Amino acid sequence: MNNIPSFTVNHLTLQPGLYVSRKDYLNDVVLTTFDIRMTAPNREPVLDTDGIHAIEHLGAVYLRNHQEWSDKVIYFGPMGCRTGFYLILHGNLTSTAVLPLIIELFDFIVRYHGEIPGAKPEECGNYRDMSLEKAKHYAGCYLETLKNIDESRLSYYCES
Repeated sequence: MNNIPSFTVNHLTLQPGLYVSRKDYLNDVVLTTFDIRMTAPNREPVLDTDGIHAIEHLGAVYLRNHQEWSDKVIYFGPMGCRTGFYLILHGNLTSTAVLPLIIELFDFIVRYHGEIPGAKPEECGNYRDMSLEKAKHYAGCYLETLKNIDESRLSYYCES
């Protein structure tokens, strides 16, 4: 069985960043997957599920309602390892092109007040496992990463 490309990225040296993880080609359609890496894998604590879950809900609602990007959003959700999120967008895109969107998203989360969208028992299968406080904390920390980001934290994607 062949290894998948994301397992070939050295997670012992991977830093928080906004990476182009992969590009999938379906005829003339390109889907770009972004690795929104919020913590250093295997070196920093993973994100708690209640904070991730709140970010997932807030992020999905924000992205799917964004005036410019909503029609390009395919998927937004957490990584199983709990070190960040994947965002899949329609188009042949770069991290630099979506960096302003990701900054807007995490700034929105930091400033968000009120009820978390979709956090009622009839709307979510685990509605009790959400923390807006942790989501805001994680988003604030990640915004610091984004403010100081350089080219080394924008892509590990390699065309094969």
